[in-house]
Amino acid sequence: MMSFSLNVLRIGISFVIMCIVYKAAVNSLPELSPQQYFSTLQAGKASLAYFYQADSSSTSIFLEELNKAVKPLQDYGISVAKVNCIKEEISRYCGKEKDLMKAYLFRGNILLREFPTDTLFDVNAIIAHVLFALLFNEVKYITTLENLQNIENALKGKANIAFSYVRAIGTPEHRAVMEAAFVYGNTYQFVLTTEIALLESIGLEDIEYAHLYFFHCKPVLDLTQQCRRTLMGQPLTTLNIYRFIKSMEAPLLTEVAEDPQQVSTVHLQLGLPLVFIVSQQATYEADRRTAEWVAWRLLGKAGVLLLLRDSLEVDIPQQANVILKREEGMPVEFLVLHDVDLVISHVENNMDIEETGEDEDDDMEGPDMGTQDDEVAESVSRDRKRHLPLELILELTEETFNATVMASDSIVLFYAGWQAVSMAFLHSYIDLAVKLKGASTMLLTRINCADWPDVCNKQNVTEFPVVKMYKEGENPVSYGGMLGTEELLKFIQLNRILCPLNITSLQEAEEYLSGALYEDLILYSSVSALGLFSPTMTTAKEHFTEAGKLLKGYVITGIYSEEDVSILSNKYTATLPALLLARHKEDKVESIPLANTHVQEIVQIITDSLLETFPEITVENLPTYLRLKKPLLILFSDGSINPLYRKAVLAVVKERHLHSVIPCWLNLKNTPVGRRILQAYFDVLPPLPLLVVVNLHSGGQVFAFPSDQAITEQNLLLWLKKLEAGLEHPITILPAQEWKPPLPAYNFLRMMDAAASQHPPRKDPECMKETDIQENNKEQHEDKSSVRKEPIKMRIKDWERSNVFKAEKSFRHDNKEL
Repeated sequence: MMSFSLNVLRIGISFVIMCIVYKAAVNSLPELSPQQYFSTLQAGKASLAYFYQADSSSTSIFLEELNKAVKPLQDYGISVAKVNCIKEEISRYCGKEKDLMKAYLFRGNILLREFPTDTLFDVNAIIAHVLFALLFNEVKYITTLENLQNIENALKGKANIAFSYVRAIGTPEHRAVMEAAFVYGNTYQFVLTTEIALLESIGLEDIEYAHLYFFHCKPVLDLTQQCRRTLMGQPLTTLNIYRFIKSMEAPLLTEVAEDPQQVSTVHLQLGLPLVFIVSQQATYEADRRTAEWVAWRLLGKAGVLLLLRDSLEVDIPQQANVILKREEGMPVEFLVLHDVDLVISHVENNMDIEETGEDEDDDMEGPDMGTQDDEVAESVSRDRKRHLPLELILELTEETFNATVMASDSIVLFYAGWQAVSMAFLHSYIDLAVKLKGASTMLLTRINCADWPDVCNKQNVTEFPVVKMYKEGENPVSYGGMLGTEELLKFIQLNRILCPLNITSLQEAEEYLSGALYEDLILYSSVSALGLFSPTMTTAKEHFTEAGKLLKGYVITGIYSEEDVSILSNKYTATLPALLLARHKEDKVESIPLANTHVQEIVQIITDSLLETFPEITVENLPTYLRLKKPLLILFSDGSINPLYRKAVLAVVKERHLHSVIPCWLNLKNTPVGRRILQAYFDVLPPLPLLVVVNLHSGGQVFAFPSDQAITEQNLLLWLKKLEAGLEHPITILPAQEWKPPLPAYNFLRMMDAAASQHPPRKDPECMKETDIQENNKEQHEDKSSVRKEPIKMRIKDWERSNVFKAEKSFRHDNKEL
């Protein structure tokens, strides 16, 4: 019911993160020669450069601040570089000493603006000035009340206005406003002033600090009517502006007819309370007018809802006419307030909004950053501050892809920068690079399919992430295992050898089965599969060879088909054609006949053999066992399993009494989520160890082994027989509910259609001509094409201070780029 508000919030927080960024090195200020720098400039790309003499020490402070600005500006698609004015190269920007006191902003090879370095006094000033220059046509700078009135009249019935006052250009408040304009510039008209007199003329008395007004001009159809104004009561920080604008986008008043304790809107996600005005049928019209009046008074401070008492199934105190909900999960407060001013003052005096100072150089937490549409997105959000050593992985482009994969054995990660799963796996991929550093000849690379879709299409990549291995003379091999570091490491190590191996002697076959032939790989493959065939069994060998190729990277396979193959078959009691499975952990070899067995059947036999008889269940391997769709017999243990319990279970397995269930155990120390699982089964957490049978695939019943009995072979067997006979009662039945995201789904297509219908396309101004650098000083702000022109591409980077705005930007500026 409240999906609109929640879904709007999700745009700002839980989906794709930001605009395309320049491919320069992250978190460092590259040093280039003039020739190198101008060769890196790309049409439509913005770049900030500082030209300096290597022996100059007077610019060290500025360079420190410029280095801090590299990452935030790169997140907006703006590259930054310091250019060493070496004597061997001549540039007009490397002139006299006064010329070295300026920074230059280019778009492509066009100079847009010169900045004296004394105006770029810190990182906030650098970012604010650069964005202000690039957003020149989206942020109107005004100095008089007449300017403001003209803009207001022009936008009545068309768009709303975000009007801000900052004490000076280049302050942290100015930076916050510019970042807001970067996101919302196509939705709202931003207006900026530094004139105190203008602020005084609109009636604001306290002008000591920066302020932001929201002018509600879009609903105004009468040109003589003034736009309603809402003042932002919080300091001008990136996060506060985000909260304020999101609250302006939420519905002014919402009618509900459900338990207030269960109601949730975007306001709670933003840290704002909910105020319910209780109404009944007899006084509905009057109550609605009152609620609207309260809503306007509390706009930006709280969400206001009209609660229809007559339609409620829950009881509320008869005298209560106002209900206050401070935050999600907290009990609501029932109030008796008979005056609107009492309602306003009660909310304002009891608001529990944390006013935290914002360190402009640090990353910022957006509201509800922990609540994502799924746990993968949540993990990406949670780990966004983690430094990723991307230099360990070679980044490929359309120009370098073919040459790289043809020149060396390579692992290529195809990913999409806007996708949470891709970014989560990128962490594991980097961990893999750390493990393999200096220990492997395999080159680890990555390519962002959001930037280079043509390359990915040619490689038949239609989903993300995908890992492929390229070797000279071989077709690319796709990785299909779990998206984790250890699993991918196993895949790479097992691909070092050509499978299936051609075993040519009895001694080599015995070494293969014992694990001595490839001793270093036994760590990654606890089972080795050897196919035994007589020389005439051509079709059977072909089937096994094809199966071995399909299993390459997951298990070691080999073929023995010499004339003396009967010696091996007799030793291991195998009827040809046969499969010998060497289980290295258990030091045993078992045989399986392969007569009339096709490729997929062989693959399935070997794959099933990889499953342990009594495995420890982990987050990584649980899906493998759930795929078998059998009930789980789980022994919960707080640490290593008791050998007597293992012996009892394995004895029952050996007698083939557990063919209908999967025996396993779970170590709560290794997998702490097991405690939460037990809490879902039992009201009170029982003592451990504990044995249960969970039927997840049909019925959801949970059965517990009697706590007063010892876990022995005899007791376990008797209990399992009772279960099969239906003589045991479940301790609980798990609900058959879907695994849904915590927030409602968002219809992005409908959002874009609605936006297109509400905002008619603007007429594109005439584009600037790409001329030489020396001929461009005058036409710095002729058009919006100097700001963002090319189609946007999504690419997730480590979130910096304005994450919440950059996420919005990917939608609201979906056709532009700095």
